Amino acid sequence: MAAAVVGPGPAAEELSLLEKTLGLKKGNKYSGQGERKTPVLQMNNGPSLTGLTTIAIHLVKQAKKEQLLGSTTEEKAIVQQWLEYRVTQVDKQSSKEDIRLILKDLNSYLEDKVYITGHNFTLADILLYYGLHHIIADLTVQEKEKYLNVSRWFNHIQHYPGIRQHLSSIVFIKNRLYNTH
Repeated sequence: MAAAVVGPGPAAEELSLLEKTLGLKKGNKYSGQGERKTPVLQMNNGPSLTGLTTIAIHLVKQAKKEQLLGSTTEEKAIVQQWLEYRVTQVDKQSSKEDIRLILKDLNSYLEDKVYITGHNFTLADILLYYGLHHIIADLTVQEKEKYLNVSRWFNHIQHYPGIRQHLSSIVFIKNRLYNTH
C-alpha cells in the first residue's frame, strides 16, 4: 500500500527554519508522507530524501556546516543519539505523562551541560529546540522551575543567533535559571 502524500506538516516548517538558520537559499520543496506527515524532500537530480533527521543532516552538509554534526567521534554519536531521541520520543509523545518523562530525562541529562553535546552547539540543540518549543510554551512558571536545566538550556538556545526566528519567545524567570546551588 503506497503512503498518501499530504500537506507538508510541522517538520517541513522546521526544515525551512533550519534552511534559513544555515543561510541556505530557499527553494526546497517539502511534502508530508503518511498520517504522521513524515517530511520528504524531492531532490532535483535523484531520489527523494525522507525523514526529519535525514533531511536536516543533508541541509547541514549542503551548507558546509559539518561542525553542527559534531567535531569528535563521540560528539557525532551524541548528536545522532539525540536526533534519534527527537524523532522516536519527542515527536511521538501523546500524553502529559509522555511529556513529563521527556522533560524529566532531558532535565537530568542537561544538569552539567550548556549544550546537548556538552560545550558545542549542534544540530541536536536546534532540532530539540524546535521539537520542544510548543511543549515549553505550554508549561506553567512552576513547571519551568521544576525542569530548571531544560529551561536554562532552552532559554540559551532561543537566544542563539538565527534560531528562534518567528517562533514566540518563551519567558523565564532569569534569577532562578542561573542561581548556583
